Amino acid sequence: MMLLYGLFNSIRDSLIALSSIPFAVCGGILGLYVAGLNFSVSAAVGFISLFGVSAMDGILLVSYIRRALEDGMGTEQAIISAGGSRMRQVFMTGFSACIGLLPAAVSTGIGSQVQQPLACVIVGGMLLSPICSLLVIPTFSRIFMPAAPRTGDAPEGHAAAH
Repeated sequence: MMLLYGLFNSIRDSLIALSSIPFAVCGGILGLYVAGLNFSVSAAVGFISLFGVSAMDGILLVSYIRRALEDGMGTEQAIISAGGSRMRQVFMTGFSACIGLLPAAVSTGIGSQVQQPLACVIVGGMLLSPICSLLVIPTFSRIFMPAAPRTGDAPEGHAAAH
């Protein structure tokens, strides 16, 4: 939280960036449940990795929304633009990790007792986290970020001079 506050200089934006982490945790728990595995040290390491990727997705979206707002774009348009333009990066981050660890998640050979919980947590979390990041972060941004008029909008009470 402190590092994000240092990045954004805003508690609100830091919390919005971290808002997708609970959904990643739910995906990791669901991955363990579906595989029939218990929580272990290996699974805890998977959750730490999952927190990092989920937080990075949030940072990516919030920073792009803020950049669009600073460029004079309206709040709703900035959120839509951020979701649309960063969707590919968020999905590729999640699905590449998911595809890469899928063999480890379904393995049953020697040593799989150590790697399988980690892989199941990451695969489960990476299936749910990108989708929720692209739904939850824009929604929270729309609710909690202050409304900013578009650059071309005339202030209230003033008619266009031309």
